[in-house]
Amino acid sequence: MSYDSEPPTPPTTSAPSSRRFGRGSATVAVAALVPAALAGWLVWQATSGPGDSDQPEVVPGQSQSRSVAPPADAKPSAPTTPPASPSTGAPSPSGTDKDEKPNATGPLAGKVVVVDPGHNPGNFRHTREINKLVNVGTHRKECDTTGTSTNAGYTEASFTLDVSRRLRALLEKQGATVKLVQNEDRPYGPCVDERARIGNEAKADAVVSVHADGSAVGNRGFHVILPALVKGGAADTTKIVGPSRELGTRIAGKFVQATGSAPSNYVGDGTGLDVRKDLGGLNLSTVPKVFVECGNMRDPKDAALLTNEGWRQKAAQGIADGIGSYLER
Repeated sequence: MSYDSEPPTPPTTSAPSSRRFGRGSATVAVAALVPAALAGWLVWQATSGPGDSDQPEVVPGQSQSRSVAPPADAKPSAPTTPPASPSTGAPSPSGTDKDEKPNATGPLAGKVVVVDPGHNPGNFRHTREINKLVNVGTHRKECDTTGTSTNAGYTEASFTLDVSRRLRALLEKQGATVKLVQNEDRPYGPCVDERARIGNEAKADAVVSVHADGSAVGNRGFHVILPALVKGGAADTTKIVGPSRELGTRIAGKFVQATGSAPSNYVGDGTGLDVRKDLGGLNLSTVPKVFVECGNMRDPKDAALLTNEGWRQKAAQGIADGIGSYLER
């Protein structure tokens, strides 16, 4: 993910050294691969629903993602829309105004979920527009970024749309009202401030922004980004820090169960949770919101998962299960 980051730079392909990203951000701690016991801990957390007082301490960090345009030979094709299936239904490839009506009798009936597919497949054609600075509460940052891609040219924007459409289908089947922030129905964006505003205006019970990271080879696993306590200018996350942490913790646990993937070995000190204060999409949110970095597109092993349709369905299922666990608590 390079959702709200420094100006685009080419992806790193060598082992990373300690470095800093942005002003005042913390150095990312590289953690060892998480043992099986941690996965069990996350699953237990997702099932039991810990309160704010008994959450693990997480050292704030920042992922080593990059904003990169697709390789020169990459085709900016539309993301894959998953086929219909008896278990998941068929996500509509239509725009956000034509989302299917939810099942009013499902366990999530009456709940509103906003799904934010990171970036937009058209962003790399509109670099001037997405480089425009917008107010993210405490400072100004780029409207949006291109996102990253695999070495073979599968873009993060295509990945996020595919997983988000699958996620919408799963949530709607449970009765939730689901809104996609963008569904490739606009040429670029929206900007990060508008993405936050869409969730706020929907009075969403939960907002999840779907991403994939662009870090160095050898950096593997998923992580969930939580909002830090930020108060200044138009930003005030005081009311959402606690609920967002619970939402993120439940998603992390269910993601382990559904995908079998381990939490990140390079962000979050092995917890799969990362706290950040520089993301406008979180700083400007007034409703519980998290980002899910499903894996590292620049690592060949993670890329093999992210480009696999069956794994993407599992990723959507894990996120849906986490959201459901949070909303049904």
